[in-house]
Amino acid sequence: MLFFISKKSILPEPIPLCFFFIIISLAFLSGCQSPDHVSSDHNESDPAFFSRQNNFEELITELNMREEALISREAAISARESELVTLFAELLKQKEQLESQQKKQQNQTNKAAPPPTSRSTAQSTKPVTNNSNKTNTKDKRTILGGLEYVYLDPPGISLSARIDTGAQTSSLNALDMVEFERDGKPYIKFNIVDPDTKGKIELIRRVRGHTKIKKHKIESQRRPIVRLRVKLGNIDEHISFTLIDRSKFKQQVLIGRNFLRDLAIVDVSKEFTLPKTDSTQ
Repeated sequence: MLFFISKKSILPEPIPLCFFFIIISLAFLSGCQSPDHVSSDHNESDPAFFSRQNNFEELITELNMREEALISREAAISARESELVTLFAELLKQKEQLESQQKKQQNQTNKAAPPPTSRSTAQSTKPVTNNSNKTNTKDKRTILGGLEYVYLDPPGISLSARIDTGAQTSSLNALDMVEFERDGKPYIKFNIVDPDTKGKIELIRRVRGHTKIKKHKIESQRRPIVRLRVKLGNIDEHISFTLIDRSKFKQQVLIGRNFLRDLAIVDVSKEFTLPKTDSTQ
């Protein structure tokens, strides 16, 4: 009896390919982890990072302080510049007055004084002349009250003015101000209120400069300066005015020291000591 013995393979069965792909995919996913979270935690705990951030904040604070200091210095320089311009004009005016007084004094001395016969005679007459001049100078100074009527030309009207010895320059109420250029020179157009008709009067004047005023907790204001003719009693002068909106004040005009110096004495207990000046005077 014949027996047939079948030969079986001793090799293992082959592993399907799908298992290989699954194993490779798991290995790839486990190795691909984002380092963002680790990096972020590292930056937040890094002392150098906080140090650089604090330095930036300190630099920004310092720059802001420097900017505020520069703005304050600019305002102070502009105000000082305006005062220097006014003082220079006053010095020129005083120089002309002194030269004129000196010429008058020499003429009066030459006409009134006889030829000196001796040194003692000349010396005795000289102090007498000086004393008389000092008396005349005091007599010429006008006494003004705290409020007066001033005549402005232009526009040729009288306005109520406050006389303020504490103000360096004079100021005028100006509405609807518009600055422009004419033949390359700065001009300004503005309105003032007629006290009789309550209507607006338009004026156009040459701008002589600007002044910057900075008040506490208020943004600095740049104000134009113009020149106008002012008549008050026997005083007739051309002076500088700072244009500003004075609608909230009763007086449209404020007269400062640039008009009063060496010409008037102010008695604040009095008001309207002089009559109004009209265009015919």
